[in-house]
Amino acid sequence: MEFTKMHGLGNDYIFLDCMGSTPDNLGELARRLSHRRFGVGGDGIICVCPSDRADFKMRMFNADGSEGAMCGNGIRCFGKYVYDRGLTDKQHLTIETLSGERELSLMIREKRVYAAVVNMGIPVFEPPVTLQIEGGEYTAVPVSMGNPHAVIEADVPAALDLQTIGPAVERNPAFPHRVNTEFIRVLNRGELELRVWERGSGETMACGTGACAAAAAMMDAGKLDREAVVHLAGGDLRVRWDEKSGHVFMTGPAAAVFDGKLDN
Repeated sequence: MEFTKMHGLGNDYIFLDCMGSTPDNLGELARRLSHRRFGVGGDGIICVCPSDRADFKMRMFNADGSEGAMCGNGIRCFGKYVYDRGLTDKQHLTIETLSGERELSLMIREKRVYAAVVNMGIPVFEPPVTLQIEGGEYTAVPVSMGNPHAVIEADVPAALDLQTIGPAVERNPAFPHRVNTEFIRVLNRGELELRVWERGSGETMACGTGACAAAAAMMDAGKLDREAVVHLAGGDLRVRWDEKSGHVFMTGPAAAVFDGKLDN
């Protein structure tokens, strides 16, 4: 079985071409391959599949084997994968995901995709919730970007013990299906910084849906302009919330790392 390792700002995934056939037990395969010492290493696997209603279908599995509904960094890499490998010559794509169809506009340089703009859809907000965790009190703003997020403001996100706080928020009873968590600080009206704890993967270097959820939450609160840069451990994403359509657009890079072949 051949694979391609790709990443969006260090949020790395193992891509499998499933256009002809799909391996069995994808959850178990994700757990095995994602292990950074006994496998390929990554935040999960992404399967490139055919679709009967869009250009392609994306299936994404976290490092713990759970299937995710949407992945912002992964879908940019998905666009690069199908274009660079000649599976399509379109520069504007519609990708089927578990959270609905997403539109991509690919950015090309020297016949290769280097970045993409993704229409991430309309954010859905819920009332803030107060969490008592490890002796501290946190206010979380639930936001859905096709998958669930909890946005928490912090004075110094870099100082947080995410290995303790992250799992406690992810599995808090307030979020019965678990949740991705963004710990953020607004720097000015055009920038915010973010650390993310991803449901099923732990702390990652970047999260596209999380960046959009965090930016939208701060824009909705009047703390951020409608277009802003989100600083993550792996680099920057640009997020724009269009007032007319209500859709959030994310722009960021996509990179291929290496190709390989699995020993069965």
